[in-house]
Amino acid sequence: MTQPIRLLRRSLLAATLVAAPVLGLLAAAPAMAQDTAIKFQLDWRFEGPSAFFLLPVAQGQFKAEKLNVTIDAGNGSGNAVNRVASGTYDMGFADLAALMEFHANNPTAPNKPVAVMMVYNNTPAAVFSLKKTGITRPADLAGKKLGAPVFDAGRRGFPIFQKANGIGPVNWVSMDPPLRETMLVKGDVDAITGFYFTSLLNLEQRGVKAEDIAVQLYPQHGVKLYGNAIIVGEEFLKKNPEAVKAFLRAFTKGAKAVMADPKAATAIVKERDGLVNAELEERRLRLAIDSAIATPDARAEGFGAVAGPRLALMASQVADAYATKSRINPDAIWNGNFLPAKAELNILPAPKK
Repeated sequence: MTQPIRLLRRSLLAATLVAAPVLGLLAAAPAMAQDTAIKFQLDWRFEGPSAFFLLPVAQGQFKAEKLNVTIDAGNGSGNAVNRVASGTYDMGFADLAALMEFHANNPTAPNKPVAVMMVYNNTPAAVFSLKKTGITRPADLAGKKLGAPVFDAGRRGFPIFQKANGIGPVNWVSMDPPLRETMLVKGDVDAITGFYFTSLLNLEQRGVKAEDIAVQLYPQHGVKLYGNAIIVGEEFLKKNPEAVKAFLRAFTKGAKAVMADPKAATAIVKERDGLVNAELEERRLRLAIDSAIATPDARAEGFGAVAGPRLALMASQVADAYATKSRINPDAIWNGNFLPAKAELNILPAPKK
C-alpha cells in the first residue's frame, strides 16, 4: 500500500471518530427538545371566551413552555368531563358542578379529572325573561314555564337559585340549545336559563332590545357557585406534573393579554373559525370577563384560586340539586398545588369605576 493511501485512510478514520459523537448528539437532540403534547377540550364551540385558550397557542406562550397544545371545540361541560376522564383528552374546560357530579356518580371510575385552576370564579348562569311579561324578580317565576336544554348548567342548578330566593314550583320545558331563545321570543315559555353572555346576545340577535330583557344573574341573587375551571385527567397529572404547571403559567400570561385587549384576542378566534362574527364575539368576551372572571369574588380570592368554605358549600348544594348517588368531597375535585405564584396570578384588570 502506498504512503498517500495510508495517509488518506488515517485521515478518514480520524474524521469518523471525531464526527461520531457529534452525529450522536444531533440525532438525540430532537428527542431531548421534544415538546409535551397536550390535547385540550373546550366546553363549547369557538366563541369570544375561547380566546383565553386560543391566544396562548397563537402567540406562543404554550410553545415557550415547551408544550404542544391543540384546542378542540366542545358541546357541553358534561361531555368535556367525560372526554378527559376517558383519556381522549388530557385537559379540558368545564363547569365545576359537572365535574362534581361526575365524581359523585362515578366514585370508582379510573382517571377521574380534577380541577386545577378556576377561571369563571362566578357562575355565568342566569334567568332571562322579557320585561313585558312582568317577570323581573325571582318571586315572579313561581308557577311559570321555564325553558332550557336538560343539560343546561342554569337549569341543573336552578333548585339552588329556587331555594335561595324562596321560589315556588315551576314547570320546565326542554328544547335543543338553538331553540331556547327563539321559544322565549315567541312566548312558548315565560323565562329561560342560560349563560349570561350566551343567551343575552342570542336574544339580541333575534331582534329583542337589551332594555327589554330582564336578567337575573345567579351570583346577584344569593347563589355563589363557581363556574368553569381547567381540569386535568388523573393519570396525565401524575405523569406530567411539570407540564401541567407549565400549562397554567402559559395560560395565565395569555389570560392577561386577553383581558388587556379583548378586540385583538377576538381576532384570534376569528382566525380559528372564519364563520364567527368578530364584533359579536368581542362583546361576548367582554361580558364574560365582567360577569364571571374579573368579579369582586375573584379579586378577593385571587385569580385561579378558590375559597375552601365556599367550595365545600357548593359541593353540598350541587349534591342536593343534582341528586347525586353519593355526597361530593370538595378535596377530591380540586387541587390548587399546580397554580403559579400569587404574584404571577395578579392579572385582573383594574375595577371599572
